[in-house]
Amino acid sequence: MPRALHLLRWLPASEWLARYTRADAAGDGLAAVIVTILLVPQGLAYALLAGMPPETGLYASMLPLILYGLFGTSSSLSVGPAALTSLITASAAGALAQGDPQLFIQAAIGMGLLSGVFLIAMAVLRLGWLTNLLSHPVIIGFVSGCAILIAGSQLKHLLGIEADGENVLQLGRSLLAQLNHSHWLTVGISAIAIFSLLIPKQLAGPLKRSPLPGWLSAFLGKSGPILAVLITTVLAFFFHLEQRGLAIVGGIPSGLPHLSAPQMDWAHWKTLITPALLLALIGFVESISLAQALAARRRERISPNRELMGLGLANLASGLSGSFAVTGSFSRTTVSFDAGARTPMTSLLTGIGIALVALFFTGLFHALPLATLAAIIVVGIIPLIELGEIRHLWQYSRPDSVAMLATLLGVLLINVQTGLLIGVGLSVALFLWRTSQPHVAEVGQVPGTQHFRNVDRHDAIVSDQILSIRVDESLYFGNARPLEDLLYDRAMARPGVDHVVLMCSAINHLDASAVESLESLNQRLKDAGVSLHLSEVKGPVMDRLKKTDLLSVLSGQVFLSQYQAVEALGGVRTTPDA
Repeated sequence: MPRALHLLRWLPASEWLARYTRADAAGDGLAAVIVTILLVPQGLAYALLAGMPPETGLYASMLPLILYGLFGTSSSLSVGPAALTSLITASAAGALAQGDPQLFIQAAIGMGLLSGVFLIAMAVLRLGWLTNLLSHPVIIGFVSGCAILIAGSQLKHLLGIEADGENVLQLGRSLLAQLNHSHWLTVGISAIAIFSLLIPKQLAGPLKRSPLPGWLSAFLGKSGPILAVLITTVLAFFFHLEQRGLAIVGGIPSGLPHLSAPQMDWAHWKTLITPALLLALIGFVESISLAQALAARRRERISPNRELMGLGLANLASGLSGSFAVTGSFSRTTVSFDAGARTPMTSLLTGIGIALVALFFTGLFHALPLATLAAIIVVGIIPLIELGEIRHLWQYSRPDSVAMLATLLGVLLINVQTGLLIGVGLSVALFLWRTSQPHVAEVGQVPGTQHFRNVDRHDAIVSDQILSIRVDESLYFGNARPLEDLLYDRAMARPGVDHVVLMCSAINHLDASAVESLESLNQRLKDAGVSLHLSEVKGPVMDRLKKTDLLSVLSGQVFLSQYQAVEALGGVRTTPDA
């Protein structure tokens, strides 16, 4: 191994650096150039959405990308500013700052820093499973609500008016009050920007079918932000539209960010803990979902805990760079993938490219209209609104549709953080509700076989002396007591029953409460003259039972299979009762 790689062998990047080829360099280099060109206007736009100075959008695209490239595992994921994280940042920082612009900036930076710390801690503790607290319907509701709120928040820039609010009710009242004061020159520039953004999207299909290389057609199909920035900036510059009331980006400081930590009181840091944790979870869910989807197309593997570390370090670097939280971006990632990105080197090169833009080319964006950045945000976020899913979910699972709708309304009518907390709470509540009411079936022998199935669904053989019950769920404190009563009541409802056989094929775990309930059930049945037996107990469950008193006090036996249990107890028949 070369000496340089030997020194870096502790980095995850050393795995792909050791086998890096010229072909990889060509693919990564081309992808990095394309993503850099696309990321500049997006970075500026998402800084606007986060309520931060425009240069922070560039800062969030330098060190974070480089660190993700060194510690992440996805070959194509493009980390940087994104719509959801920017909105959450603006909402939480605004609630804390209460109109203080300096405190707002410090709070936004602090959130990025804290989310990085949380992600790194999750990686060290291997807590990637925490993201499972967000069910898919809740994520759809949250994302759709945020997309509507994001689009609404940008209308003020598209219309050239002043409007604020942390939910659609406040925002709607503010917009309606100012609608008559719309700046028509700004509206015209907004229309031009939106048209420029939509044209490449409409041409995306024909471009894919054209003889152009795949990377070029993918880039042209997503080049709307570049086209919109170019056209509107030229118009604003040559016609001096700023003097006619058009809001522009103005001077963007050139140079690289200075590394420092935000300066806030401990009380402010404590206020940011909850939104920063939610920001970390949402950012990771968005990134890992996208990274895994692309990895599957290349038959690669993604390590969730390494992704946590890579994304955590990226956010930590963003906070120390004076910027806001970052995550994986769908639009940039798909462009990077189609452009031929082969390794995380694409992220490193993109970070360097953005640094060059910050050093030498920020002056080119002086006349860029704010309306153009707002148009980029709105057009990019609209596809994330999936209200039709509520109807589909209602047909399939009404509790899931209610969770999705509640999350959506929480985001729209209260605020982003509350909406997400409602979603997390409902996800956990639905899980507990479902597992606390497991499917319980009496099973019987399928004629001519050794299989046992639900007697309500199959013409199965049952014995008057044996009650065979299958529980299709792990047993824990949430369902153990109700199941104990249910099994006892069923046994007592059949006076001729001498044996209850609990078929454990679907039980993967027993907690202490469940074991206690089984011991109680065993004693209650024993007092009634009925023996309790277990069958088809899985190895890990049996290992836990051996550490308890249940097996020593069990009134019946433990059988390898349900057939063996019923046969030993004299209940096997060759034909059904006449």
